[in-house]
Amino acid sequence: MAQYFNITGASSAAAELTRELLAVGSNISVSKMFFTNIHTTNPCTLDLYIEKKLTGKFYLLKGVELPVGATLEYENPEFNNSTGEFGLFLKLNKSASETPSVDVILQ
Repeated sequence: MAQYFNITGASSAAAELTRELLAVGSNISVSKMFFTNIHTTNPCTLDLYIEKKLTGKFYLLKGVELPVGATLEYENPEFNNSTGEFGLFLKLNKSASETPSVDVILQ
C-alpha cells in the first residue's frame, strides 16, 4: 500500500526540516519513491538517507535540487526497516527565503 506525505520546511532563515518517512520496525517494503517540488517559485534541495542507531547515517540522495514542479522517481531502494535495522528520513534544506514544500509517495 502506498504512503503519502506533504512536507513543508521551516520558514525561519537557514532552517532545515528532517522528517522520518519510515520508522525502524515498520517492515514496509518500498519499490519506488516519488519526490515532487510543489513550491510555486523556488527550487528545493533534499537529502534522503537511512539511519540506524550505533551504525550511522547513509545517504541514498544528497543535495539533490528539484526545480519547481519537477518530480524525481527513485527506484529499488535497498534497505531493511525491520526491527533493529534502518529508518528512512527526508531532509529539506533551505538556502534563502523560500519555504521548501515537497510531496512524497512511497510505493
